[in-house]
Amino acid sequence: MSAVKDPRRARPRDTSSLSTPHALEIFRHAVAIRDDWLSAGLSVRPADRTTAEAAVTELYQLIAEPKPSFEWLPSPAAAFAAGPGRGLGPVRLQAASAWPSGRDWPVAARLASLLSRLRRRLDARIGRRTSGEWPGRGVVTARRAAPEDALMLGASLADVLEVAVHDSLRTTLRDAMTAPLRAALARMAADSPGLAWYGQHDAYWVAHYDAWRRLGLVTYHPDDDDQLDLWVAVARSAGWWWPGEGRCVMTGRPSAVRSEPLPGRWHGELRLHRPDGPAISYPDGFGLYALHGTPVPAWVLTGPSAELISREPNVEVRRSAIERLGWEAYIERAGLTLVARRADPGNPGSDLCLYDLPGPAWGTSARVLVVVNGTPEPDGQRRRYGLSVPAGIDNPIAAAGWSYGLTADQYARLARRT
Repeated sequence: MSAVKDPRRARPRDTSSLSTPHALEIFRHAVAIRDDWLSAGLSVRPADRTTAEAAVTELYQLIAEPKPSFEWLPSPAAAFAAGPGRGLGPVRLQAASAWPSGRDWPVAARLASLLSRLRRRLDARIGRRTSGEWPGRGVVTARRAAPEDALMLGASLADVLEVAVHDSLRTTLRDAMTAPLRAALARMAADSPGLAWYGQHDAYWVAHYDAWRRLGLVTYHPDDDDQLDLWVAVARSAGWWWPGEGRCVMTGRPSAVRSEPLPGRWHGELRLHRPDGPAISYPDGFGLYALHGTPVPAWVLTGPSAELISREPNVEVRRSAIERLGWEAYIERAGLTLVARRADPGNPGSDLCLYDLPGPAWGTSARVLVVVNGTPEPDGQRRRYGLSVPAGIDNPIAAAGWSYGLTADQYARLARRT
C-alpha cells in the first residue's frame, strides 16, 4: 500500500514553465478572483453577523479560548470611542520574552501569533518571498509592464499573481483605505482600543492565498486550509474587529464607498475620491473625505477659503483646497504678489511663478512657487502645485532648483521635470 502524500511536503505547481498562452488563461481566472475579492473589500452590505461570529469563535478555540461575548458597533470610530471600556486594552505585539509563556499572552497577541505562523506556512507552500526580502526581477517587471508583456519579458505567473492580486488589493484596501482611516481615528481619540483586524480590508492578503488554491496551483495542509477558511469568512462578512479577553468587539461595513481608478496602474487599483461628500462613510456618521486619493478635512469640500488654506501645513491638502477654490481666485483672495515669472526649463510650455505671501502663512516661508506638474493627469490636464520656498530667493528658476536640491544652473539644464 502506498503512503498518503502529506500536502505540507507536496510542491506547488511549477508556474515558471507554463507557456505564455496557458499562463494568460490562468491569469484571467486570477483577475476574476481578484475582482471578486475587491467587491468584498468594497462591500457596503450589512455585516453577516452569524458567519462572522462563528468564524471568530473558531479562531478563539484554536488558541484554547472559549467563545467570547460579541458586541457589534456601527464603525471603527465607535470602537475607538468605547476603547478600554469594552474590555479591550492597548495590546501591542511584543517579543516572545515579554510574557512568561505563550499561554499567558493576551488573546489578541495569541491570535496574531496564530496568524503569523499560518502565513509563514502558506508562504512556504507557494514559494513566496518573505516581506523583508527584496522583490525579485520578475516582480519588478510585473509592476512595470502589462501582464502579457511581463510574461513575455520573463516574469513568471507567480510574479504576475503577486502583483496583480496581492499588490493590487493591498494598494486599494490597505494603502488607500485602511491607512487613512487609521490616521483619522488616531487624530480623533488618544487611546486606541488595541490590536485590530480589518475584516473586509484584510482581503488583500487573504485573497492571495485563496487565489492560489482556487486556481489549482497549490494544495495546503487540511489544517491550514481550514484556518484560512476562517479568515476568508471574517473578511467576507464583517468590518474591523478587536478581540479581547472573553469579549470581542466587531463593527459593520461602511454604508458608502466612492473611488476612482488609480492612474498609471495595470491591475485595477483604486483610490478614494468623492468631490461632493465623504468618500467612505459609516452608518453612525463617521467618514473620511478624499479627493483623488488625498485625505482632506471636510472644509476643503464644503468651504475652502484663503484663510484656511494659509493655515494648512500639509502641501497636498493645500493643493486640493486651492484646486477646489481655483488658483486665480486663491491668488486674488490670499493677496499674493507676483515677484517674478520665468519659463520652466524643466517643463517646456509652462511657467514658474514666484509669489510673496502676505504675512506668516504656509509655515515659516514668505514665498510660494507655483509650478505645473510635468506629468499630465488621465484627462490630459496638468495640475498646478504651490511649493514653499525660502524668502530670500528672487529667481523662480532658483526656487525650482532649490525644491529639488539643485542650483539654478543645474535645474535649467534638466531635459524635463516630472
